[in-house]
Amino acid sequence: MSNPTSNAAATVLSAQGLVMKFGGITATNNVSLDLKQGARHALIGPNGAGKTTLINLLTGVLQPTEGKIILEGQDITNLAPHQRVRRGMVRTFQINQLFDTLSPMETLAMVVSQHQGLGGKWWQALGSNRRVTERCEQLLEQFHLTSVMAQETRVLAYGKRRLLEIAIALACEPRVLLLDEPVAGVPAGEREELLQTVAALPADVSILLIEHDMDLVFSFANRMTVLVNGTLLTEGDPEQIANDPQVKAVYLGHAEGEEAHHG
Repeated sequence: MSNPTSNAAATVLSAQGLVMKFGGITATNNVSLDLKQGARHALIGPNGAGKTTLINLLTGVLQPTEGKIILEGQDITNLAPHQRVRRGMVRTFQINQLFDTLSPMETLAMVVSQHQGLGGKWWQALGSNRRVTERCEQLLEQFHLTSVMAQETRVLAYGKRRLLEIAIALACEPRVLLLDEPVAGVPAGEREELLQTVAALPADVSILLIEHDMDLVFSFANRMTVLVNGTLLTEGDPEQIANDPQVKAVYLGHAEGEEAHHG
């Protein structure tokens, strides 16, 4: 047990030999990935690399053609998405229309009370349940949302909406957080607050980051997996990835496509 290497950390999430076929197309080709306890692990790759398909397999939106997914020692390959959330695997998601007319405080009260088993009675809990109120206040402060807590979500600045998305995910008390392109579309002036908040996420939450922004990836990740055409190209620490000739070739080769994506 005294192994000093980083590999000594327990594996919290393990994807083993995942294959996803859509008709004749193999979107995920025998991908294996281990997420260690407390990791800051980035999943990168050019457009069409299969990142979204892999995340959809991990979260249960898609069922793999082959392979299995293990969360904290339990096989979750056949579990529905909501069952995976209950077991501690949570993905940030773009806030849909449902929350547009709710304020951040109301939105978080709803999520927190559901998570604490209070069901749909969140509007009662908001006024009367101290535990719910305290947790909401804590999240609002942590995600720099206190000043806008009573505004309707639809009028919030885009950076604040993204912060609320991460707050919603954290309200579900994840042990594994899939952080899905947190800075995508956020204007330059609103990015700093978001980046600082992402950097300060709880150390005991193991994070898999999917992101196009290489500056964020390299400042955040201590482990990186590179996907190309649905296949795992390589994995390593940021320095190994930055100096890997295969990775450079892939990104240089896709530079024009990437520009188009960012534009």
